[in-house]
Amino acid sequence: MEKTPQGTSVGVDDPYEFAGVCDHLTGEGTCRYAFDHYEHDPEFARERAADDYECPVVDPESEWSWADCPHFRSRNRDRECVRCGLAEKRMAHDDERPLLEEHHLSYARDGETLSHEITIYLCRWCHAKVHNSWARITDDAAPEPEAVAELEGRRSREQSELGFESAAKRYETDDE
Repeated sequence: MEKTPQGTSVGVDDPYEFAGVCDHLTGEGTCRYAFDHYEHDPEFARERAADDYECPVVDPESEWSWADCPHFRSRNRDRECVRCGLAEKRMAHDDERPLLEEHHLSYARDGETLSHEITIYLCRWCHAKVHNSWARITDDAAPEPEAVAELEGRRSREQSELGFESAAKRYETDDE
């Protein structure tokens, strides 16, 4: 199983199994990285420019995979835990700890620099289990009771905020 630089598990054998399409890929199949960040890797940008910025991974005649691209990045945008399915519930103007945390699936190996960012979301309970034990992301898991209680508490507070209460009544003082 893949490990972090500190030696804890990331919960998968192959991070690319959980990677979606590249964040730099446009809807037309072109590489936005080569166009927008040419100064970071001029050689790569020149190669992509010569091919009209076409992404070689999506070219059906190409042998490239996401792992072959030096600038591949895939960040999950679904706001739910990929292990247990717990959905995020953020309260506006509140500093509560989020229910979901970004979990990185790829790290530098043998002192190499990290070139691919592959991240998913895990609830903080699954995140701890994956890093602190042999739990895997692919385990059949249900949300922890504490996680469900926290989610329901946030939903209750959200529902109570939807009720109308005049500002005069809300900020009424006992001075009168």
